[in-house]
Formats: sequence, structure tokens, C-alpha cells
Amino acid sequence: QVQFVESGGGLVQPGGSLRLSCAVSGILFIRYEMGWYRQAPGKQRELVASVTRGGSTNQADFVKGRFTISRDNAKNSVYLQLTSLNPDDTAVYYCNTAPNPLYSWGQGTQVTVSS
Repeated sequence: QVQFVESGGGLVQPGGSLRLSCAVSGILFIRYEMGWYRQAPGKQRELVASVTRGGSTNQADFVKGRFTISRDNAKNSVYLQLTSLNPDDTAVYYCNTAPNPLYSWGQGTQVTVSS
């Protein structure tokens, strides 16, 4: 059974930072490109950033220079460092395979940016 367990979200002020983590089980992690997605209230889920099996990264234009994705193949984990957060970044953040999410979603982790 494939499982994604996201953590690290919270309430942060504009300009603040957070580090999200996702523990992955049930798949051969090293074989997959991984991504972080987010879904804001009333909006569709969107891909935020992805990291290939070899560690090359790509970010959506709306987070370039602010968010950094990384992975640890030894720990079957993927991370997202969020900086310079603004209220538009408020969303539930999820991880899954990329560029297409192949498996059921985890519970996600809520990120709220507010003063």
C-alpha cells in the first residue's frame, strides 16, 4: 500500500519560512520523480516543484527563487523548503509522484500565511 505522510506545515507570518517533509512508503522510491503539490480553497491542485531520481529540480514560476525541493533516497523522503511566504501560498501541501500523481493522496499538511 502506497502511503505519503506530509508534515511540517503551520501558521506563519508573511515573509516567513517553513520546511515540509514527506515520508513515502510502499513504492520503490528511488525509481520515481517526486513532486510537491498544493491546493488552495476553491482552486484546483497544482504542481509546485519536482525533483528527478537524480536530484535535478524544477519549480513552478510562481515559486521560483522562494521554494526549494530536495529528496533523501536513503530515507524515502522528499522535502520542500518554503521562504518569503505570502498569503497566496496558503494551501494544503501534498507530495506524490511527478509530473503525474500516480497514487492516492495523503492527508497533506496545511500552510497558512497570515499576519
